[in-house]
Formats: sequence, structure tokens, C-alpha cells
Amino acid sequence: MHDFPPVVPDFDVAAASPLHDGQAAARTGAPSRRPARTGRARSRRDFSDPDTRTPVRFLVWLLAQQAPLLGVGALLAVLTWLPGAVGPYVVGRVVDDGILARDLGAVGWLSLVMLGLVLVGGAAGVLSHTYVVRGWLVGMYGPMKLVTRKTAQLGHVLPQRTPTGEVLSVSSSDTDEFGALTEVIARSAGALMSYLVVAGLVLTTSLRLGLVVLVAAPLIVAFSLPLLRPLQRREEVERSRSSDLTSLATDIVAGLRILRGIGGERTFARNYVGQSQSTRRAGVAAGVWQAAIDALSVGLAGLFLVTLTWLGAREVLAGRLSVGQLVSFFGYAVFMVWPIQTLFELVQKWIRSVVSARKAVAVLEQQPPWRPADRPEPLPVHADLHDEVSGFTARSGELTVVVSALPDDSAALADRLGRYLPAETEPLSLTATDGLRGRAARRARLEQQQQRRERTERERALGERPWGVTLGGTDLSRFPLAELRRHVVVSDSASQVFAGTLQTAVDPHGRLTRDQAEAALHTAAGEDVFSAMDGGWQGRVDERGRGLSGGQRQRVVLARVLGLDPPVLVLVEPTSAVDAHTEALVAARLATARRGRTTVVTTVSPLLLHHADRVVLLVEGRATVTGRHEDLLVTSPAYRRVVARAMEDEDD
Repeated sequence: MHDFPPVVPDFDVAAASPLHDGQAAARTGAPSRRPARTGRARSRRDFSDPDTRTPVRFLVWLLAQQAPLLGVGALLAVLTWLPGAVGPYVVGRVVDDGILARDLGAVGWLSLVMLGLVLVGGAAGVLSHTYVVRGWLVGMYGPMKLVTRKTAQLGHVLPQRTPTGEVLSVSSSDTDEFGALTEVIARSAGALMSYLVVAGLVLTTSLRLGLVVLVAAPLIVAFSLPLLRPLQRREEVERSRSSDLTSLATDIVAGLRILRGIGGERTFARNYVGQSQSTRRAGVAAGVWQAAIDALSVGLAGLFLVTLTWLGAREVLAGRLSVGQLVSFFGYAVFMVWPIQTLFELVQKWIRSVVSARKAVAVLEQQPPWRPADRPEPLPVHADLHDEVSGFTARSGELTVVVSALPDDSAALADRLGRYLPAETEPLSLTATDGLRGRAARRARLEQQQQRRERTERERALGERPWGVTLGGTDLSRFPLAELRRHVVVSDSASQVFAGTLQTAVDPHGRLTRDQAEAALHTAAGEDVFSAMDGGWQGRVDERGRGLSGGQRQRVVLARVLGLDPPVLVLVEPTSAVDAHTEALVAARLATARRGRTTVVTTVSPLLLHHADRVVLLVEGRATVTGRHEDLLVTSPAYRRVVARAMEDEDD
């Protein structure tokens, strides 16, 4: 399968770079919506340039990427339907030319023709199934990889724009709808061709019955159209509630340890049960309309069969048809049920795919706020990092600890130092307009698009103007973002641990020697994590580090970012989940390991403050006093109050 997995090239203008803590590679350029392709390496069907102007255009683009595959699949589908379409004609000839004429020779050669049709149909069916699965996988995994690429490109911006659960829903259930559409397109092409073949055979036999066959199928589909719009609305509601359920489950899993600590499992379980039942009711409502359409298609197809047989019998009695031709007509009527139902299935899956495409487009059309500098500057190796908003300066080669009574202020400073956009508002849902009708749905969709456009413009304005943080006197916006991400690495409490071995958790890029990895784990005081693993470095770590305690998980994250050994490292509360003894080890080892490299730590822990080269106190987001920890305890009452309160909290 040379076209699987589908090729989804990276963005041209960006290079891989570590995100907050270096866990994931990000693409941070901002290419145009429809960038030009260059060179032979970029083929026409490489999934690199999705058309996100409308959901229908996206589906057409997606199908166009598989044009050869769909063409071969349609041809095989035609051959698969061939015995059913032509078989009744051969059987009718056997009756007229063989049985009624008592000609065994005619029976023999017509039987061989029928055998040939069956063999061709059987072989085509086997190959068709292979291509059906192939097309389904390409249609599913192509958009899935596009969503993954967009997630890596936008990085921390995407969760601020779109709920995580809805992005997961697009990447899983919605992409499956695209695969199902690809499968039914090829099958429907075979059904349509078979329908035309049968209509041609009937027309050559009886003009009246041939016209009935040609008109019947469009009429049957037309009768079902009024039911399709209510089905679409209910499927949109089902998708919306399913996305909400996924988001709720994601939030519960992320905060499970905290929920257990405060006894909130039952409350969230009740919320999940309520949302689950709401999703079930929406699914039942959509299923009722789906069943109604299926029943209508079967009923109308059966009525068509009865009508065609009755008309054929009248033609025989009138002497305009032979007995064999009547047998053929009955076979045509039985066979035509399947092409008609296949066309019904095509319409239904197209509607479901349009619903899914609307959500996929809302994700894929988003562009990063960062614009590459016109003339990027080289990054200085040794330079001070200065934040104009707060007045904070991290001196080159020093361990600076930032103290603040409000953790949000120090976290905001860390985001600015790493050039990360602040999370100011809740993300916009992709399904907020689902279930609305007519003008209300269009109006709500336009309002949502306007809100999304305004938020994107605000973010882009932040990303394109001078950032307000300088490195060596040069604003961060003047540096290539990918290189800046490697130079200034920020690790905070939101950094994730992915499933895999302990080795991949500490060294996800596979760049460290064993001695370097052990040194990073030692600096993070993570020897007990290694000892607890069955298999050492090859021991398995669960998704999100669920098998680890909060302190162990935090130290694995710290070891991972220490392994990157960046010139500038910003740590946000790196020891908030560990005990005092372990924290003392981390503080001493961190100061030793990072000596000579710029390190910024936001914390109020006296154990870390004791090892700082310099301490900066933030008051209402502004740097007010600077000095050694011991000196500030004597000279600054404000600093003393913050640190003393932290010591009291630790004692409690």
C-alpha cells in the first residue's frame, strides 16, 4: 500500500522545537492557508494543503486526494455488482432459449457465462474489500494526522482556542466518519453503474418497464429527503454532547488525584453519569430518525419490487414479454433493492460527514499567532533576560528565584519569558450551534465565527508586535521562534508525562547517553522512581504518569527538562509536590547542576531560596526588591511576610 499511511508533510517555514518542557516537537511558523507546493517531493495527493473554506469543500478535497484509489475501488465495485445486475438477464435467456426451447447446448453455454460472472464477481469482491479497507484507513488517518500536525503547530495556543475534548473528538470519531464516507463512495459508484446497466437491459426489453426502473430510484430518494434534515440536526446534537462528555472525562482523569484528596469522586461521577445519559438520549433520538429512514428505504424498495413484478406479469399476459423475460424482471426487481439502499446509505453518511467536517475545519483553519521576523537575529549565548512589564531581570549564569504572594503573577512572568500567550478566556466550543434550526443556526454560527476571528486577531496582534521581553537587549520577537524554544525552555505544572518506558519519559528525543540520563534523574532526586520501576529504565510509565505519585511525576518532569540542558531554564514551582527532605536534595543538586547557566525558579520554598544567587520579590506583578535570601529576610518586611507565610503553610 504505497498510499498508506498518507503523507502529511510538516509545515515548510518551521522547524521542530521543544514546547514548554521540551516534550513535544512544535511547528511554530505561520504559513499561508494554501501554500504553494514545490519540487517532486511534494506530490499532488500528500494531504499537505487541506481546503478549509467550507465543510463541503473540505470533503471534496479529501476525496480528491484519493481519486486513483476511489477509481480502482469503483471499478472493482462495478465488477462485484456484475453478477447481480447481469445474472437475471442470463437466467431469463436460460429459460427462453434453453428450457422452453429444450436446447441443452444453450443451457450449457449460458451456464458457463453465469459461472464466469460469478467468478469475476467473487474475485472482484475480494479485491474490492482490500481497497475498501485501504480507502477507509487513508480517509481516516489522513485527517487524523492533519489534526495532530495542527496541534503540534499551535502548541499551547490550541487549548486556549478550542476545548481539548472536542479536538480529541475530531481526531477520533469524526475522522472515522471520513473513512466511512470514502468506503461508501466507491461502493455507491458500483451501485449506480449497476443501476444503469439494469435500466439499459430493461429498456431494451420493454420501454415502459425501463422507464419505471429509471424513475423509481430518484423518486424513492426524493421521498426520504424530508427526513434527512431532522436526522442531521439530531446527529449534530449527539456529536455536541459526545464532545462535552469527552471533555468532562478528560478533566476528571486529569484531576483524579485531587478529586480523591477532597472527596469529590462522587460529585464528578454524578456529573459524568448525567452527561452520559444526555448523550445516550441524543443518540437514541438520532437512532429513531435513522431507523425511520432505513425502514422507509426498505419499504419503498419492496414496493418497487412488487410494482415491477406486477407490471411484468401484465406484460406477459398481454404477450409483450416472454416467461424468461418475466423471470429476468423479477430478478432485476430483487437486485435493485441493494443499489437503492446503497444510495440511501451514501446520503446518510454524507450528512454525517458534513457534520464532522464542520468541526474538523474549525480546527484545521486555525493559524498560529506568531509571525516570523523579517530579519531574524542570532541568539546570544550569554545574555541577561529582561521583562519590561515587571522590571524583572535574570542575569546570565545565575540562579534567580522569583517570589510572589500570588502564584499567578509568577506564572505569568514565566510565560512571558518563554514567549507563550496568556490564557485570558475560555476556549470556544466547536459544537455550540449544533441542534439549532434554520436562521437561528446560521446566526449562531456566524456569531461564533466572528468571535473566533476576533480572538485570533487579538492573539496575532500579540504575536506580531514587540514582545516586551529582551535577551541581550534584543526583543524576543526578533529571534526565530523555533530556536528561541530550544534556547529558553519553560517547565511548569501543566507539563505532561506520556505513556512509555522510564527512559523515554526522561529522554523523549533519545539524545542522552546513559550517564547523562542518570545525572538528570539524580539532580531531580528521582532515584526512588528508578528503584520502583520493574525493569529499571525499561520499566513502563502509564499515560499522564498515573502509576506514579505526584512527587515522583514532578521529578520525572524535572529530570526530562534538565536533560535538555538549555542555556536558559525557567522552572515554575518544580518541588511543590515533594516532601521537605527530597526538596532539600533537589535544591542543592539543581544549584550545582545549573551552575554557570541562567536559571529562573518561581517558588516561595526557603530550601530553594537558600541556594539562590539572587531573589526577586514580585508585588502586584512588579519586581520590587532584589537581593540574597538572608539579606531580604532582614531588610524587607514584605518579603519576610511572604516567605514566613509559606513556612507556616509547610508546617501546617
